[in-house]
Amino acid sequence: MRKVFLAVVLFAAIAVWQVREWAVENGPLSDSVTVVIPRGANSRNVARVLTEAGVIDKPWLFRVVGRLNGLDKKIRAGEYEFVPRMSLLDALEKVTSGEVFYRKITFTEGMTTAQFLELVHNHPVLSGELTEEAEEGDLLPETYSFTYGDTKNSIIVRAKKAMAEVLAKAWEERASDLPLKSPRELLILASVVEKETGIDYERPQVASVFVNRLKKGMKLQTDPTVIYALTNGEQELGRPLLKKDLKTDSPYNTYKYYGLPPAPICNPGMEAIKAAANPADTNFLYFVASGDGGHNFAASLAEHNRNVKVWRQRSK
Repeated sequence: MRKVFLAVVLFAAIAVWQVREWAVENGPLSDSVTVVIPRGANSRNVARVLTEAGVIDKPWLFRVVGRLNGLDKKIRAGEYEFVPRMSLLDALEKVTSGEVFYRKITFTEGMTTAQFLELVHNHPVLSGELTEEAEEGDLLPETYSFTYGDTKNSIIVRAKKAMAEVLAKAWEERASDLPLKSPRELLILASVVEKETGIDYERPQVASVFVNRLKKGMKLQTDPTVIYALTNGEQELGRPLLKKDLKTDSPYNTYKYYGLPPAPICNPGMEAIKAAANPADTNFLYFVASGDGGHNFAASLAEHNRNVKVWRQRSK
């Protein structure tokens, strides 16, 4: 009997040792993969899902190790990323830790709200219908992280909140002599600055041109407002702006009407908002493309005309 008992103990010890070895050895996965663990899934369900995804090849072992470690009752729903050669034990610990996979959606500075909403509406992972409304300029361009199951509406809500916070801070820290009456006007100016240049160091200079023009009662005369008048921000213009376009009868046409347009023409980024709140201290009233990606600025019409001539020569 004693020999039988010792044999049983030895066999059990070898079995436990073998289970541990299998649990920590490299798994069969050759490429990273994401797997969704549904709500209410038990260890049997999860073992099947992970086997089908190629993460593990011993589903029975997954259940045994889970029970031995007390992890089979701690499985948490969500989307998880599994890396190549991940061991069965690591895979088990991942789905019980709640270390879910974060996806990202990026909105670039200057996107219109129509473009913003279309990107969210067409996203293949975000869930639910998009019913949250947003006006032009309501949404802060940024990269937003989310997890499986997050809704389309939740992204819009977050973008609106982020914009409100950035705008409030910029308004509080604005230059004392800014010729703007409200955070809304600051947002409108920032949207024009955003559309005029994508170069960070130029934004304060571009903002100074428009601020100086507002102070002098000059028309802003900025092309992006005319483009918005023609497209309403719903699509790209798809062609160069024509001279006849500058006569378009729209409150957004700053060649025809004085002051700011009635609303933002895009969703400006944080840097454009900061530039509009604290423009550079210049006497510039004009700017034109330099031909190398940036702009040349001028304080007088004569200087501006010379810059225009240079630009035309470089554009030939």
